[in-house]
Amino acid sequence: MTISGQVFDAVLSDLDGVIRFYDMAELEQLEAESGLPRGSTAEIAFAPATDLPLMRGEITKEQWIDSIARGLADRVPWERGRALGTTLAETKFRADDAVVGLLRQVRAAGLPVLLVTNATPWLADDLALLGLTGPSGVFDAVISSADLGVTKPGRRIYEVAAERAGVAPGRCLFVDDRQENVAAAVALGMTGLLYREPADLRAVLAPLLGQPR
Repeated sequence: MTISGQVFDAVLSDLDGVIRFYDMAELEQLEAESGLPRGSTAEIAFAPATDLPLMRGEITKEQWIDSIARGLADRVPWERGRALGTTLAETKFRADDAVVGLLRQVRAAGLPVLLVTNATPWLADDLALLGLTGPSGVFDAVISSADLGVTKPGRRIYEVAAERAGVAPGRCLFVDDRQENVAAAVALGMTGLLYREPADLRAVLAPLLGQPR
């Protein structure tokens, strides 16, 4: 399929920031009660030294929570740090219905849709909670960093995704909300879309879906 002068025959999509979004209200309330600025827990949790071992499938959820507590130990007691880490790990989330609907239309048009995500080892459980697996599933395949042991923007995760799609990298559309991940896909020859809102994806898919841009 040719979209805006580019050619692609598969859509590879990120999860967080594109399809899945979190409700951080409970964590923010606990941080306020703990005398911490909003975002303090996430700053520790998603720092590379804490986050990457989880995304590569090298540690468990409990070990990740412990590492968050260690990172907060100079600001809150250990048990409060674990409570903050646990609250983050169990934060409620939802799927963006507009994006999911667009991806379903892509599959209906005959193109494979793959999830390519830096993910926790419990990704399958999360996808089930989002209603994205089973008979109503959205993806032809799921490429998870925790299974592969390689995170975006590492080249191998993109290569595996293209292989699983059965499509050459140069014929893949890659959608992600992080510039470095899009840049890595483009360097491999993929068409890259830096995602900000559903309208971004709708516009690039419009010719394929027979819709006005």
